[in-house]
Amino acid sequence: MTTSTFKYIDPSSYDPTATAPFKKPWSKVDGPGYSFRLADHKRSVEDLRSQFHNFSTDKSGFSVFEASAKEKTYTDDAAVRGGYYNEVEQLVKDKLPGVKKVVIFDHTIRRHEKASPRQPVQQVHVDQTPQAAETRVRRHLPPDEAEQLLNGRYQIINIWRPIGHPASDFPLAVIDWRTTQPSDFVKIDLLYPQRNDNDNDDRGKEKLPEEASVISTEGYEVKGETFGVVPSEGHKFYYMKDMRPDEVMFLKCFDSRSQIHGGEKGVADCTPHTAFVDPDTPKDVKGRQSIEVRCLVFYD
Repeated sequence: MTTSTFKYIDPSSYDPTATAPFKKPWSKVDGPGYSFRLADHKRSVEDLRSQFHNFSTDKSGFSVFEASAKEKTYTDDAAVRGGYYNEVEQLVKDKLPGVKKVVIFDHTIRRHEKASPRQPVQQVHVDQTPQAAETRVRRHLPPDEAEQLLNGRYQIINIWRPIGHPASDFPLAVIDWRTTQPSDFVKIDLLYPQRNDNDNDDRGKEKLPEEASVISTEGYEVKGETFGVVPSEGHKFYYMKDMRPDEVMFLKCFDSRSQIHGGEKGVADCTPHTAFVDPDTPKDVKGRQSIEVRCLVFYD
């Protein structure tokens, strides 16, 4: 058990009634930049290492597995999209009973380096809202197949893995879904730089914005929606201390058959998560590197 500071969205820093683009809360996909303030709150964080078998994506919204990968460096984009995507697809089918189809639509490599446009994110959040999840299904599958699959159970699962060395620097913390309330979640528009290549593929095209343009929305468009999370004393945080590259965490971002969407009582909907500063981490550890692969998961 340790204690750290966690960054939540400040409920007083945005208009909760706003729905129009650039009026409702927004954040940028490529580095810093958001329209709201973050508020620091001290919270305890419990180490999962001796108890991770007691958690699951259905109950708590997350799970941890020991699972080595053939890919090691993640520097070759073709190797990531080819070999590693295949590894992730098989891993999801092996670990989640009843899965009939997996569609990988995105991945992000984060490196705690000054020049990296994708840094560890120090803000409690969820990657997709229900509307964003449905949009992803329609975006990445043929219309007829999408309509059919939307009638069944589908999820978005983020498969998170450290790269190269343990993730001691800026480790990933998760909140047990069972300690959240629906009112904790705030819809936030996700802004992407406008592009003219027309290939509908945003992976690997982020560029670190100029410091002077961080709060400007010029040249950006809304292409996604995430959840920010407001602070609550009830939230219970967990993390895998010194999580290794041969370990993965499944983070549920959405589940169409969760309790709040009319499914079975007790089935988790999503996993709020964030990077944080572990005060017990030595000062000389290597900067965190990690890969997250986002999957549309469909069930029989």
